[in-house]
Amino acid sequence: MRKLVESTFISLDGDTSQRLMDWAPRYWDDEHASYEQRLLFDADALVLGRVTYDGFKESWPPRAGDAYADRMNALPKFVASHTLTETTWNASVLLGDGADAVADLKQGPGGTLLKFGTGTFSRALMERRLIDELHLWFFPVVAGVSDSLWEGIDVTHLERLDTTLFQSGIVVQVYGPKAA
Repeated sequence: MRKLVESTFISLDGDTSQRLMDWAPRYWDDEHASYEQRLLFDADALVLGRVTYDGFKESWPPRAGDAYADRMNALPKFVASHTLTETTWNASVLLGDGADAVADLKQGPGGTLLKFGTGTFSRALMERRLIDELHLWFFPVVAGVSDSLWEGIDVTHLERLDTTLFQSGIVVQVYGPKAA
């Protein structure tokens, strides 16, 4: 069975919105790049929601020539969307319910699926217990936002699998489903 890994940047007060580009880049360094590269190069495909797909398909193709960008551009992408009918950038739309489609992908052949982005799709995957590893990148910044990343889902207990501390102050907490 394929593993689904989600990688999410989050401020100390819970901001995971598109505003993260206002506060996250100042913390990106070699440690950050190395960790991100390991996640990306361990994956066989990407799983994205439509908003993340739209942003990524505009920002990554022009960066060709860099190993990380080349890997990002080359990986097959599966996009959850109820409105998208056509894709570019080596992507396919997940038909029907996104969580059901990811459950089917996990049963199929291949290796790790890596998911970037947060929102309703992440909540649906968490509710269905489809995320095998959740990499929460806590950045040492308060963004002034109070929305909950997992607003509306039932209590979900997780097990800490790993913790990575960066000199920049970023702490990556890796969680997985807690056995009953």
